[in-house]
Amino acid sequence: MNTRFFFNNLPLRYRAQYRDYYTYQNLIAVRAASMIFLVLNVIIRVLYLVFPVSLTKAQNFPEFNFSNWIFIIVTPIFLISSNLSILNFKTKKKATPGMAMLVFLFALYIIVCGMYSSFIATSDPSNALTLYLIALCLISVIFVFEYYETVFLLVSIELFFTSLLIYSQTPATDMLYNQLISAILLSAFYFTSRYFFTYKANYYLQVNEIREKNAEIEKAGEFKNQVLGMVAHDLRNPIAAVESIAMMMELDDVDEETQDNINMMKASCAKARSIIGDLLEAARDENIAIFETRNTELNQMLTSTVSDWRLQQNNKVNVVFSSSANPVFAEINHEKFHRVIDNLISNAVKFSKDRDRVDVRLSQQSDSITIEVQDYGLGIPANILPEIFNRFSKAGRTGLRGEKSTGLGLSIVRQIVEKHKGTITVTSAEGAGSTFTIKLPVAGAMALGDLLKPSSNGAKQMA
Repeated sequence: MNTRFFFNNLPLRYRAQYRDYYTYQNLIAVRAASMIFLVLNVIIRVLYLVFPVSLTKAQNFPEFNFSNWIFIIVTPIFLISSNLSILNFKTKKKATPGMAMLVFLFALYIIVCGMYSSFIATSDPSNALTLYLIALCLISVIFVFEYYETVFLLVSIELFFTSLLIYSQTPATDMLYNQLISAILLSAFYFTSRYFFTYKANYYLQVNEIREKNAEIEKAGEFKNQVLGMVAHDLRNPIAAVESIAMMMELDDVDEETQDNINMMKASCAKARSIIGDLLEAARDENIAIFETRNTELNQMLTSTVSDWRLQQNNKVNVVFSSSANPVFAEINHEKFHRVIDNLISNAVKFSKDRDRVDVRLSQQSDSITIEVQDYGLGIPANILPEIFNRFSKAGRTGLRGEKSTGLGLSIVRQIVEKHKGTITVTSAEGAGSTFTIKLPVAGAMALGDLLKPSSNGAKQMA
């Protein structure tokens, strides 16, 4: 632990903020301690009333009785003042010298009360030291004081202790003895108080540093997304121009070699558009504040998506949809969730051989919906499996037909699924294929679907 605050204050940069922080905590401690102290004295006063004969015959009862009344009268002042100061702090969010003075006076009051109760009432300094020690320990642990406040508190305590010794006409030898013990206790109080000040100050500085680092990271992330989105957006126009030129060239009579070159240009443009789309999606989805969804029946949506893939593949890879529940409702964003399923099927096809099968399965449990996309192709090596959902991951691999990967697709998939309050996981074995599993919460309308199903079945049975 950094010990530089044992004899110094915090750097000027953090001093005001830290003072606001610990002053509020001190005020709460004053309120709690004054309430406890008041309750204890009221209980003592009640005991005086219940057992008057036994207690009034005790030694030095008049002094105890007087001090008890003083405590009952004075302590509520601190209780009320601390409550008012807390309300004032909550309103202004700023510590004032008056609040610091209140805490200082209460700390001095508690120590003086403990000292007076046993010192004057018993006229025996040695009996006072135990309660004196307890009061010092409590104050040093509960309250946080600045360096100069701690020193001033020590001086005030020592002056009061000396005045009590003189008032009680303590012999010179006993006075020297008690002063020596008092000096030891005050030294312990100083180091204990500064230790807790240092501990809390270091904790505050660490938390503050973490907040500053997080703010810097957020700003860097925002700047990165702005640059990413701007670059990706600006790349669209030149790519569209190249694609338009390629399409215009196709209008003329071209030989086979030129046609191959045009096809390569068009394919490159399509791939570039796909990459730009991924970049824009990654930049856009991080900053989106409102994520619009609507209640959707998933069987219809997945059937439509799989049908589109079957047409695209022209039976090269057999994409099959199956469902064990109908209807199944979930709150989804159609455009983005379609991208999720499309991306997962695309990955499955990419690593599947011709005539292989890709299964898309839908099921429902009591409180969740499960969507699985399973292929039986290459599988994912165990060493890159933990990295596949990371952005710009090195886990990106070239597909069986030469398809390139940007390392963005699955990170976008996870990003979108999490915005749907869902989760996505993967299991895979090399040579046996991979299974991506999405878990989504059930929409409220699903309950209505469940209610309708029994009545429908009942109608069929009746017919």
